[in-house]
Formats: sequence, structure tokens, C-alpha cells
Amino acid sequence: MKRFKVILAVVCALTAGIAWAVVPNGDIPKVGEPAPDFTLVSNEGTEVTLSDLRGQWVVLYFYPKDFTSGCTIQARRFQEDMPKYDELGATILGVSVDDAETHAEFCEKEGLRFKLLADIGGDVSEEYGSARGAGPAKISARNTFVIDPEGTVAAVFVGVNPNKNSEEVLAAIRAAQPAGE
Repeated sequence: MKRFKVILAVVCALTAGIAWAVVPNGDIPKVGEPAPDFTLVSNEGTEVTLSDLRGQWVVLYFYPKDFTSGCTIQARRFQEDMPKYDELGATILGVSVDDAETHAEFCEKEGLRFKLLADIGGDVSEEYGSARGAGPAKISARNTFVIDPEGTVAAVFVGVNPNKNSEEVLAAIRAAQPAGE
């Protein structure tokens, strides 16, 4: 009986940990809703305001941490596909709770030509339902939002696979664009 209780306690602890890992805080914006506006500092030290990007497609991807394996893979895939995003008139923005200096080092090391935004307090991640944890342990969940030129959420990808996210996003933009665009 004691062994059963220990196993049950371990299973409960693991289940709670898994739930914490996959269930973001807050509500995730839905397709068809206006994308929540924000202003964050980029790896270049400049402010980026989402509403200033109206008129173009925006890929807004949230990720946990610079220099980690999954985040590096995801960023590299977006970078490899940059010519395709350029053809579609899409801007890529990565968001995590890392600071702008860490983002700059990550961009330099990986040769990234798109902006990474510093959501240090995690407020924007929270607003997009893409925050995990609380306080200083808060990180961004791996979720991606495609925002159309009018500023409306066109596609949402939750808990993405870093290897496939870029190709999924490209397909979503192509499917959402009117014929001939």
C-alpha cells in the first residue's frame, strides 16, 4: 500500500508538472479577433509597436529562451525561410522574456535578420495567453500568431513543434491571402 501511495504521488506530481508545461496563463487571442497591441524593445535597442506594422503580415512567435536547443532550431527555420516571408510581405517577430542584450547576442550568433523582442516582465506573453509560470520564473510558451495586414489574428499555433512551425506559418499565410496577392 505504501508503494502504491508513493507511485500515486509521483504520477500526480508529474501530471501537475505536465499540465503546467502545456497550459499557458491567460486567454489566447482567437482567429478573427484584433491582435492585442504592444510596444517592446528589440534586439537592436529600438521600440517596436505592433500597430505600426499594419499593412503587412506579421508572424508573432513566442518562445521560452535564447540559446536553448528548441528555440535555436525554431529561429533557424524562420531565418532559412526569410526569402519566402519576404515574398509574402511578412515580418517575423520573436518574443521571449530575455532582455534585448541577450536577444542581440543570440541574433549575432545565429545570423538572425529578424527582430527579437524583450518581454522582460512577461506582460505581452500574458496578454497573448503565452506565459508560463509566475514572477521571476515566468517564461514565454512556444505559441505563434499570424496577424493579417488589418491587425486581425489570422492563425494561431499553440505548443508548436520548432522544426515545423515555419512551414506551418507559411502555409497559413498563403491560405489566408486573397488570390493574386
